[in-house]
Order: sequence, then C-alpha cells, then structure tokens
Amino acid sequence: MNDMLKDILIATLYFVVLINPVSKVSVLTVLTSGHARSDFTRLTTRASLVAGGILLMAMLFGDVLFRFVFRLELYSLRLAGGSVLCFIGFNALRRGLFFEQDTQTRFEEIALVPLACPMIAGPASIAAAITLHAQEGYLRSGVAIVLAVAINHIVMMFSRQISNLLGRYNVLGALVRLTGLIVMSIGTQMVLDGVSAWLLQTLAKKGA
Repeated sequence: MNDMLKDILIATLYFVVLINPVSKVSVLTVLTSGHARSDFTRLTTRASLVAGGILLMAMLFGDVLFRFVFRLELYSLRLAGGSVLCFIGFNALRRGLFFEQDTQTRFEEIALVPLACPMIAGPASIAAAITLHAQEGYLRSGVAIVLAVAINHIVMMFSRQISNLLGRYNVLGALVRLTGLIVMSIGTQMVLDGVSAWLLQTLAKKGA
C-alpha cells in the first residue's frame, strides 16, 4: 500500500508540473478581470471538468486510438509532446510568460479555449496520460490525473489572490521563469525517452 501511495504521489506531482498551475495565475487574472466571483467559479469549474475528462479519456482510449487508428507509436507521441513542452518552457524562460493573453476572447469561451485545452489538457499532459498507464497502471494513473487537476483547480480558484501577493513582492516573473526551466527540462526528458524507445525498437527489428 505504501508503494502504491508513493507511486500515486510521484505521478501526481509529475502531472501537476505538466499542467503547470503557475501558468494559470496571471492569465486568469487578466482574462477574468471585472467579472463576478460566481462567474469566475463557474468558469474554472467547467474548465477543470472538461480538461479532466479529456485526460482521463486519453488515458483510457488514447493508446488504442493512436496505435490502431492513426498507426502511430507511443515514442512519436513522446517526441511531439516533449517538443511542445520544450518550446513552452523556453518561451516562459525567455519572455516570462507561458501563453499569450488575448483580452479580446469572449468570457464564455475561455473555459474551453484556452483554459481547458491547451492550458490544462495540453499536448504534453495528454501524451503523459496516454503513456503513463503503461508504467503505473490505469488505477494509479487515473487517481494521479484527478488529484493533479484538483490541485490545479484550487490554484485557479485563488489565482487572483496569488497574483496580487506575488505581484506585491515582484516575484511572479521569476517564478514563471523558474517553472519554465523545469517544464523545459521535462520536455527534454520526454524527447530523450522517445528517441531511446525508437532506437530500441529499430535495433530490435534489425536484430530479428
């Protein structure tokens, strides 16, 4: 049981980093400025439910969909997701922001795009949801996804207060850049894992 809890904790932290709650703080503060608290709560709840559903569906059916419908190997997904994550992390490291903030976006549309997808259920987190169950199993991966989305939801709910607090001490930009470095490192590792899996499969085919 202790090993199971440890695995779930590690997987949850991994998904939390991929989902990246820090990226939601400044974006939500700008995009929801001037709206009532009830609207803000409904927005974040809808985004979390939709994103959680996307990640759970990807975990359950993504492997079959990619292998037998699109004829893609999982290492291709790791390469693609890792590359996107590297770009996002590098952008945050260089510019101090994860996503462009379009203040012209209609408030009703924010919950689905960009909040639910790609800011929560993005390419990297979807790729991780598809591949992680092979290592941890469906139960541990599913619990980790639900916990990570819940943690991200809590951060989003208090994003205005967090933004005000961090802005008061001028540390939000530094925190975004530090998180960007971590995200970029995880993306690099995903790319390396994808390349390693491709090489092993290629060598195995040649050996056969």
